[in-house]
Amino acid sequence: MQALLTASTGMTGEQTRLDVIANNLANMNTPGFKAAQATFQDLVYQTQSAPGTTAPGGSVVPTGVEVGLGTKLAATSRVFTQGSLQQTGSQTNLAISGAGFFQVTLPDGTVGYTRDGSFQLSGTGQLLTADGYLVQPAITIPQNATSIAIGADGTVSVTVSGQTAPQTVGQLQLAEFQNPAGLAAQGQNMFTATQASGAPLVATPGQQGLGTLSQGYVEGSNVSLTDEMVSLIDAERAYEAMAKVVSTGDQMLQMANQMNG
Repeated sequence: MQALLTASTGMTGEQTRLDVIANNLANMNTPGFKAAQATFQDLVYQTQSAPGTTAPGGSVVPTGVEVGLGTKLAATSRVFTQGSLQQTGSQTNLAISGAGFFQVTLPDGTVGYTRDGSFQLSGTGQLLTADGYLVQPAITIPQNATSIAIGADGTVSVTVSGQTAPQTVGQLQLAEFQNPAGLAAQGQNMFTATQASGAPLVATPGQQGLGTLSQGYVEGSNVSLTDEMVSLIDAERAYEAMAKVVSTGDQMLQMANQMNG
């Protein structure tokens, strides 16, 4: 009975969907986290009678007989909508309002991209991520700096002891992609570029469609608790329905075996 196999593909799909929902909920408070959603495709069809064939007598059959074989997971795509800005008061914390990613040097020398701007200073004054990765372009704050000011356009200025006029020490830039959903998630709030995402467009914040920076803030997760709970209930109901199909199919097979016996 094909219904058993078809229903099993639906159950497997809903299990994966549940995994995606669980990860979204687990990262509700992760800075810069972007929610994912599972999308599905139907599988091939058993065509018993193709639509448009010619019936005896010369008439054209308006519809055919096609039986689907279930569903499969097509993608788990990221939703890059803006998360809410959360004030931290830290001079080295940054949030992006709009499109773009911070650039970070990963341990293997490649460039990673993140929306998490909860940066800190190293012992030598370099701007680092929470995991100690160097932010690019590299910014070094003088040891005698008394305050740090980061403008909406990424200009980094400091005031040092003994001077009243601020001095510029660097310029942050952002990167954007033609297809951000094609970025590869690496964990640690980090993405890397792929052929699907395309090459990064690097520019000054506020230019070429990129967002601006807000000092003293971090971007929160864009996970909606209400939406995820609705999806959770929907996935549970769909799984229960598929399980009912399997149970009903099994009962029908038992009835058929009893009749044959």
